[in-house]
Amino acid sequence: MEPAAIPSQAWTGTLPASAAAAVAVVRRLQEASHRAYLVGGAVRDLVLERPPGDFDVATDATPAQITALFPVTRLVGAAFAVVLVFTEDAPVETATFRVEGAYGDARHPDRIAYAATPAEDARRRDFTVNALYLDPTAGLLLDPVGGLADCRRRCLRAVGDPAARLREDALRLLRAPRLAAQCGLTLEPSTRAALATEREGIRRIAAERVGQEIARLLTGPDPASGLELLAESGLLALVMPEVDALRGVPQPPDFHPEGDVWTHTLLMFRHSPARSLPLGLAVLLHDIGKPATLTVTDRIRFHGHARQGARQAMAIGRQLRLPIADVEVAADLVEQHLRFMQVRQMRPATLKRFLRQPRFELHLELHRLDCLGSHRDLGHWEFCREKLAEMTQDDLRPPPLLSGHDLLALGYQAGPLLGRILRELETAQLEHEIADAAQARAWVTRRFPIPQ
Repeated sequence: MEPAAIPSQAWTGTLPASAAAAVAVVRRLQEASHRAYLVGGAVRDLVLERPPGDFDVATDATPAQITALFPVTRLVGAAFAVVLVFTEDAPVETATFRVEGAYGDARHPDRIAYAATPAEDARRRDFTVNALYLDPTAGLLLDPVGGLADCRRRCLRAVGDPAARLREDALRLLRAPRLAAQCGLTLEPSTRAALATEREGIRRIAAERVGQEIARLLTGPDPASGLELLAESGLLALVMPEVDALRGVPQPPDFHPEGDVWTHTLLMFRHSPARSLPLGLAVLLHDIGKPATLTVTDRIRFHGHARQGARQAMAIGRQLRLPIADVEVAADLVEQHLRFMQVRQMRPATLKRFLRQPRFELHLELHRLDCLGSHRDLGHWEFCREKLAEMTQDDLRPPPLLSGHDLLALGYQAGPLLGRILRELETAQLEHEIADAAQARAWVTRRFPIPQ
């Protein structure tokens, strides 16, 4: 029985099927006379009535005792008393209760010591809502540091001294805004204030880890709230100064009644129910080139900002060690985001090539969000959707009427000219100037006479 000093309450909720493996580990440990609980973000999500992620286990069993109880295990954090237990259903991260020493690298403790109770273990955790311990066998939820009350208040509060928690692991500087946005929580005032006072600690965190947190924020449910916290605390200026520079950059009010570029960007996220990493990056960075290209003549203008923004998007993505394929897609979205302004004036072939691009649905969604975050005129978006509905795949990408081999057979020489001929031939086909191979041969020989 857990000591009465630890507040607890009965748990009557239903665990999802995804908890089965972790519950099996808890029961096996309890059968061997160990204390064991479900712990961490999944328990928090259950209390907040959100879909839970992976279930972890915390126990008073040492790593040696854990490995002796389960046939297949692997030490994944020997220095931190973490064992991966492989069950029939799924692997389960199982950690020994512990207390921790100083964090010399602002990321990992220099030493740990095993602890006997959840109360000791909870004091080294980051936020109170992540320090809840659920015994699925007894139907009991242990609450050593007040996480239940904070869940009810929808409040994110550091365990103990906020500044100390953030100095221990500086990645928490980014995790706090991301978690608040992800879970719909409000940062407790002293925790919020500590983000600003301790922000310089983020310089000690590897760019890859920073990038991972930014990616999780951008693909989560409410990036705008998290970005506002990053900006307010000064963290945004440290991790993405190019994005922080969007604040206060004016825009022409006829097209952007919402205000500056930063406000526009946040509004786009608020109109976006869900997004992949490429789309999230593109929303964040689509106007990243505006500060460098701002001019004021007859009105505020940003000549070349899309191309400038694409270059900056690639640089930022590489700096944060984000997946290069996602970064390249995002940069392409940024570079092309103004092309929608010309769709009604495009030649038929140009429009079809535009509409048939890979991942055009992302281009279309970025444009929709761009409009909703500014003038709210969706005319170009609706035009493209109507054209896509009208056209078949053969309209957009008709089978070629001639190949390179056909051109060689006609007497043309191998070289760059063949590519030009095929490109212009497809243009004529897309614009219905020619419809079959015979017409194509006549068209080619007329436009490109074969040297005698």
